Amino acid sequence: MTRDRLLDAAESLLAEQGTGAFTLAKVAEHAGVSKGGLLYHFNSKEALVTALIERLISEFDARIAAHDTGCYARAYLEATFEVVTGDPAGTGRRWAVATAAATDTGISAPLREAFRRWHAEDNDADAVTSQLVRAAAEGIWEVCVMAPGAYSPERLAELRERLLTLL
Repeated sequence: MTRDRLLDAAESLLAEQGTGAFTLAKVAEHAGVSKGGLLYHFNSKEALVTALIERLISEFDARIAAHDTGCYARAYLEATFEVVTGDPAGTGRRWAVATAAATDTGISAPLREAFRRWHAEDNDADAVTSQLVRAAAEGIWEVCVMAPGAYSPERLAELRERLLTLL
């Protein structure tokens, strides 16, 4: 079993059953491997959560970079909507990982730092509008995670267009 498949199983378990079910034994069971097989790749629960956070940050940074046309807020917005309009299971991933990370402030430090970086003032022409658009995108993501289906695909498209217009 590959490291990424173990991380996928851990994310899936978190999203489906929450942090109460998040033990190494449950992750191994969810992945269909022995606990020893899991421990070969991640020697502790903290190491597993750290890897989940690192992957989450790396993947979202790559999405932002793929949309970078000189306006950071636009790239951030496009990356966010790419996530929320994509695979519904993927939408919940960040929430599940963030929830697991929140149980340990030391582990969650890289995620907190990523959020600071993603929402820092930038060199966009209107920094306040830029930050407002990113904060709105965060809120849309959270609604999509907490209340799947609250926004129709058409409404999501309208929200995206309105936020792009603000930029």
